[in-house]
Amino acid sequence: MSQRTYNQLWADAQLELSCLLAEELPAEPPRPEKDRVVFFQRLAMLFVRYTQIFRQLEKAYDLVVHPQKRRFIRSVLDSVMGRVLELKNEMVEKEFSEYHYMDDVLHDLKLIPADLEIPIPRYFHSERSKEVQQRKAMLTDILKMVEVTETPEPVMAKEMSQEEAVKIIQVAERARQGRERAKFNMKNLNMNTVYRIKEPGADSAESAAVCIQKVWKGYVQRKRTKTAREEEMIFLGMTMDPKYEAPRPAEMTAQAIEASTRVKQMEHEEAYQKATVDVMNQLRDVEGDDMSKSMKVQIQQWFTECRNATGTFPDYPDEEDGGSALIFAEKTPQQLLEEFAAKEEEEANTKAKGKEEKKEKGKSDKKKEDEEVEEAGLKMLPSAFLPDLEVESKIYADFWHNRSEYGNFNQMHDPELIKEEKRKVIEAEIRVKVDEQMRQELAEWKLSVDKDKGGKTKANAKKKKGSKSGKKKKKEKDLTADRTLESLCQELVEQGLLKHTHNVQLQDFLGDYSYLGTTLRQHDIEPMPSLSDVRQVISLYAVLPLGSQVVHEKAPLIKSVLLVGPTGVGKKMLVHAVCHETGACLFDLSPLNTAGKYPGKSGLAMMLHLVFKVARLMQPSVIWIEDAEKMFYKKIPKEEKELDPKRLKKDLPKFLKLIKGEDRVLIIGTTRDPHSAEIKSLCKMFSKILLIPRPDYGSRRILWKQLIRKHGGEVTEALDLSSLAKISDGYTPGHIVQVIQSVLTKHRIFQQAKRPLTAAEFIAPLAQIDPVFQEEEEALKSWYAKTPLGKKRTKAASGKEEEEPPKGKNAKKKGKK
Repeated sequence: MSQRTYNQLWADAQLELSCLLAEELPAEPPRPEKDRVVFFQRLAMLFVRYTQIFRQLEKAYDLVVHPQKRRFIRSVLDSVMGRVLELKNEMVEKEFSEYHYMDDVLHDLKLIPADLEIPIPRYFHSERSKEVQQRKAMLTDILKMVEVTETPEPVMAKEMSQEEAVKIIQVAERARQGRERAKFNMKNLNMNTVYRIKEPGADSAESAAVCIQKVWKGYVQRKRTKTAREEEMIFLGMTMDPKYEAPRPAEMTAQAIEASTRVKQMEHEEAYQKATVDVMNQLRDVEGDDMSKSMKVQIQQWFTECRNATGTFPDYPDEEDGGSALIFAEKTPQQLLEEFAAKEEEEANTKAKGKEEKKEKGKSDKKKEDEEVEEAGLKMLPSAFLPDLEVESKIYADFWHNRSEYGNFNQMHDPELIKEEKRKVIEAEIRVKVDEQMRQELAEWKLSVDKDKGGKTKANAKKKKGSKSGKKKKKEKDLTADRTLESLCQELVEQGLLKHTHNVQLQDFLGDYSYLGTTLRQHDIEPMPSLSDVRQVISLYAVLPLGSQVVHEKAPLIKSVLLVGPTGVGKKMLVHAVCHETGACLFDLSPLNTAGKYPGKSGLAMMLHLVFKVARLMQPSVIWIEDAEKMFYKKIPKEEKELDPKRLKKDLPKFLKLIKGEDRVLIIGTTRDPHSAEIKSLCKMFSKILLIPRPDYGSRRILWKQLIRKHGGEVTEALDLSSLAKISDGYTPGHIVQVIQSVLTKHRIFQQAKRPLTAAEFIAPLAQIDPVFQEEEEALKSWYAKTPLGKKRTKAASGKEEEEPPKGKNAKKKGKK
């Protein structure tokens, strides 16, 4: 597609965004909604529409070539991402569930489930590719150094008795003799086979011709029936047309064009960076002197005006407050004098009216209480991104919307825009120098004109300086202040705490959409989330905040996530996918991995200090805790007492509190047996708890199809995927991968052309594996119902949640009486 198409895509997204802002920021604030279902429906509609804008802006930012447009689109994209996360957080608080089912909203908006998929912005990879490669190279170099320094154990010949040696030789010789005997028997069978030919009987040539015709006509008719059946399935949309399975020439050319546009992006970005340097140097040389002179004249004029109005020279603002920029932001001396006079009149009037106001306060308080009772309901939470979106929407409407691109066919940068942006930067640089000169000049003026007040001003200045530096905040103790980052990383790699991540994408976590979630909830049945819902929540809670610094600082802060599910559902895969999508470093603080390392209290403090310090320096970072239930055991098993799995229970939450909005560090825990842990301490540690279920029918069908193809198999009509998906109920994706690997050997893949795969081949190895029974899944659901969010969900489902607020109000009224 051309650049005009991507610009139109951007324009459509901005138009939809302006419509959404008009709905979310009306002239009059909307009344609170009392019906929770109606309020959630509104939130769901906003979430879906913002997601659509997010998808459009992400695509436009990825393929627009103009460097200045890309910077503006990036700021809007980050704000939209943050708004999506805010709406998700609000939906969780209003519905008391981490998973939401919006199939009815998709039906109303005439969308498909793929339109609700949260995209991973491609600039997470493209803009940090060099940094990620350097980190991987550093880790590989450290691992090589560790392997070289470790002295390998000498390979010693195993002592063997004479009888054992004779047995090994006998087994090998008997196997060789068996293979030779089989070859000899095959040769004899081929030589002794006699092809019996029937003797010609009394049959005529007509009967022979009829026999040949029967065979040929039957073969031709079966072939026609097969092709007609395939065409019918393609027409009904049940199977894919073979010509669409292979990449077509148009798709190949489109991919080549996208690659060329990304090369153009790099070239235009380099040209833009060079132009900014040239423009800044030009502005310094041409306009720098005029800027400094005009600033000095304005500041001197301000000194004289303040002297004439107040009788003394003003105090010069500090650099921390903004310097002379604060002066120009303030009002003139005449305006200040008028404000002082108005304030004195107001104070005189307020003293007279004070007694009357005290009498009326009682009545007004009662009215306010009644208004608060009437206005009770559900309201939208304050947003940190809506003001930014409003400003950016105005900038687009005023500047970019009607901008003519007639002469800029190659979509290069605009030098005039660079001048407007960088003129402010140079003005700030010159202002710092001018402030230093004008402070000295002001001090000289005070000494020469106000000789009597000169000592007092100095003393006051000293007092002010001393008052500012009165209390100092306590800084955290840096136990490794004298060490470099490379040495810290080397130590963590040697101890096995800093690990390589697998090249796994979040899209590889396969699963189908839940199509009946809303219907089941309408009938008071809580559905289990699908794997597609899990993938969406992980992208919202982990990938988007870790990938963008702006989003992480302003969006609702999520410090820790716990993944709960049976063995093989893909918990470890999700951890590596989060690291791969965001380019994050992976630290392993699992109880079994930290056992025996850094012993004692001081050693434990040093280990946590090293991990969190390196995680902040190399952010984004993910700290993984496998088998997180071991940290919070109710009762430690005998075989694990020596490992001391609960050694991180007290200190790790303390370090978790130190994570702030600017620190892109996320703790992810995984557990398959949460019943053995103390639920209160586990819920305090992890703010978000996600239950990952076994796959449903739709997800299992997708898993079988995609995984068979991934391992070299061919999916034909002979392979009944529907039966496989039905039979494998209760089995996890890990079990399915295990079965496919056992069936699809190299020899079996080679035989597919003559003997296609069938569903019966997968049944025998599948029957040898124990599935996840429904009792285990029900036990996990009952455990999740005991978590804080699960308790709120059960109360809301039973109707108790709506009865609680009136009790609180009645209690307040009783207290007042």
